[in-house]
Amino acid sequence: MNKTEIINSSILFDGLPADQIEALAEIAVIKNYEKGENIFFEGDLGIGFYVVGQGKVKISKISFAGKEHILHIFSGGEPFGEVPVFNGRPFPATAEALMKTRTLFFPRDKFVSLVEANPSLALNMLAVLSLRLRKFATQIENLSLKEVPARLASYLIYLSEEQGDVDIVELDISKGQLASLLGTIPETLSRIFAKMSDEGLIEVNGKKITLLDREGLREKV
Repeated sequence: MNKTEIINSSILFDGLPADQIEALAEIAVIKNYEKGENIFFEGDLGIGFYVVGQGKVKISKISFAGKEHILHIFSGGEPFGEVPVFNGRPFPATAEALMKTRTLFFPRDKFVSLVEANPSLALNMLAVLSLRLRKFATQIENLSLKEVPARLASYLIYLSEEQGDVDIVELDISKGQLASLLGTIPETLSRIFAKMSDEGLIEVNGKKITLLDREGLREKV
């Protein structure tokens, strides 16, 4: 994917006119990463933000005990690291490529100049950040108020809707990473998968999971 294709694929720049797309492409820098390569670390100076072109990016934090907690998994068209663009503070988490990944990097100073000249860019970013905030609120609710089976059921329903309201969803991350995302450990997650299978709610075949009883899953949420 080239710069313009990545920009056009991003919800962050949806609906912008051609001249603004061109201006964004002029300041953007393509950056490629191998699987397992860090894009930035928590505490690094937020000198710009990224949009995923191809591949997947994991955003995580490490606890004082050394345990990793995954906050987000981003894929094609999704921005990440964008908050420091406005507040100039360091990145609050670490970003790592989960596979061979291509991103667009937007330097903070040049992007802010574009926003000042084109207020519609700021409106798009506000919309995306508002959506991100709602997702964070849902994630916090899931982690603090719901038991792990409810978190998993909610995630499977979310995946189904994201992948086109399908009955067979495909996990785009490992089960270990999914456990971290749901705030549990792999052994507990495996037991819950097995129990849901025994209850006739799902059928697990590797990374493909068939939702046999959507209503039953919703009752767990």
